[in-house]
Amino acid sequence: QVQLVESGGGLVQAGGSLRLSCAASGRTFSSYTMGWFRQAPGKERRFVAAINWSGGITYYADSVKGRFTISRDNAKNTVYLQMNSPNPEDTGIYYCAAAQRARATVTVRVEYDYWGQGTQVTVSS
Repeated sequence: QVQLVESGGGLVQAGGSLRLSCAASGRTFSSYTMGWFRQAPGKERRFVAAINWSGGITYYADSVKGRFTISRDNAKNTVYLQMNSPNPEDTGIYYCAAAQRARATVTVRVEYDYWGQGTQVTVSS
């Protein structure tokens, strides 16, 4: 069982920066693929970024590529999402998720086994 707790959300101006953190419980954190998803008001939860167990492979949605960076610190059981130059379209609730399967399709929600409660990010123009 893994518990995920997101933090770092808030209000940010367009063009600024924000870093989200996701702290995980459990000894097997380093074996999980970790992902970030977001859900805008009235819309489905959508993939943002993911990182493999070692941190050596990262994946991004086209909409955030070049602006957001996902990273992880397995010694701290934490995954991060650095958001640079956000725009109002990045507003939403950001969820951290963990996938047990080694070859998970990282962009697909059902591939993830554990989810955090979410943290709100609001980008003002």
